[in-house]
Amino acid sequence: MASIRELHKQLVNKERSAVEITQEALERIQALEPKLHSFLCVTAERALEQARAVDAKIAAGEEIGTLAGIPIGIKDNICTKGIRTTCASRILENFVPPYESTVTQKLLEADAVIVGKTNLDEFAMGGSTETSAFGMTGNPWDTSRVPGGSSGGSAAAVAAEECVVSLGSDTGGSIRQPASFCGVVGMKPTYGLVSRYGLVAFASSLDQIGPFGRTVEDAAILLNAIAGYDPKDSTSLKVQIPNYAASLKPDLKPRGQLRIGIIQETFGEGLDSQVEQAIKQALEQLQDLGAEIHVISCPRFRYGLPSYYIIAPSEASANLARYDGVKYGYRASEADNLMEMYTRTRAGGFGAEVKRRIMVGTYALSAGYYDAYYLKAQKVRTLIKEDFEKAFELVDVLACPTAPTTAFKAGEKTSDPLSMYLVDLMTIPVNLAGLPGISVPCGFDDKGLPIGLQLIGKPLREDQLFQVAYAYEQSTSWHLQKPKI
Repeated sequence: MASIRELHKQLVNKERSAVEITQEALERIQALEPKLHSFLCVTAERALEQARAVDAKIAAGEEIGTLAGIPIGIKDNICTKGIRTTCASRILENFVPPYESTVTQKLLEADAVIVGKTNLDEFAMGGSTETSAFGMTGNPWDTSRVPGGSSGGSAAAVAAEECVVSLGSDTGGSIRQPASFCGVVGMKPTYGLVSRYGLVAFASSLDQIGPFGRTVEDAAILLNAIAGYDPKDSTSLKVQIPNYAASLKPDLKPRGQLRIGIIQETFGEGLDSQVEQAIKQALEQLQDLGAEIHVISCPRFRYGLPSYYIIAPSEASANLARYDGVKYGYRASEADNLMEMYTRTRAGGFGAEVKRRIMVGTYALSAGYYDAYYLKAQKVRTLIKEDFEKAFELVDVLACPTAPTTAFKAGEKTSDPLSMYLVDLMTIPVNLAGLPGISVPCGFDDKGLPIGLQLIGKPLREDQLFQVAYAYEQSTSWHLQKPKI
């Protein structure tokens, strides 16, 4: 499937219709879903109706936007009015939101075509899409391996060309890590740049919606469509949104003007040697394109993981308290009293990983442990943020691997939660500091599995990240390679 820009040109020139483009995506979904399971819900009739409306506008001579008629997948923890939103959990299996999230409302106003809701780890808790109550998603490069998580369905759908672009959410790496595993581009924006209204909350101080695309330009176009202030979200930022795609150029000249810092703490023990080699080659390529490369220390970087796994579960335990079987969602049918109904509903509705995080979070927030765990984790978070601020006094952009390994085998880490948590080692500090980060394909290992380069920017400098990522992408051919599925 072509890029957004190419498809838009075809539509405007009447070479293809929006219905034809949508039909192609739906046929691809139908053919691949038995192997991949990227989608939890496919909205074929609604998608074709949206496509017909775009074709009617073109026929009437009306001007259409860049995203008009473009097939998009939406992570199933983003509310869509009249379309089931499950968060891949039994507790919300039959929940149909009565309202539209801000991001999907913006996409509908841009005449984008929503083809379905994509699979994820239950309530976005996981790094492999294996905790989904409705079955895991396969990695298009090797379906016996995981696509990453929690936005594994959104990443796999884009990699397998089931849709052109998709939306995910990123709490500790849930866009960038699956982007790395699936060989696509994934952007986690600055906290507050994109409205969280209608995003089902996991950890409210960390969650952020962002785009997936097969190219940097596609991701930039999609971010432009969803970014901006929203009075419905109290954490939304009142800032001017630049045109991210308009200023992309294929080099980083004038030479020496852009400084990229390699985070030295992300190399060493635990990093796969082939990943390390690919990242170093990518940095050499960026140097050839005109960037200055420096080695930078963020001494508290590795403390991001333990502090995250106190803060995120603590916020989750508060956010998930609303699922009690009273107002909406699953309710246990056999219970003699209210307390029994609560406990049976939550025991039957939540999966093992969600229960684990609720228990950890409740413990960390309990009297006698709050100061020892939660408060201390928040202090570490501040120190991590300070490390980034000091680093950005010396450089413009930071670089490191997106994940320490390539995609692992399904079932390989499910019995060892700590091993699974380590997969997010490189991405978590970015969320703790509220910074923007992007993962761009930078190579393959000897098994043919994609490797991702993570670029981290200053607050609200998504434009700079897109520029660096685009210059690198255009000088390589990694983004042109497709899985043979």
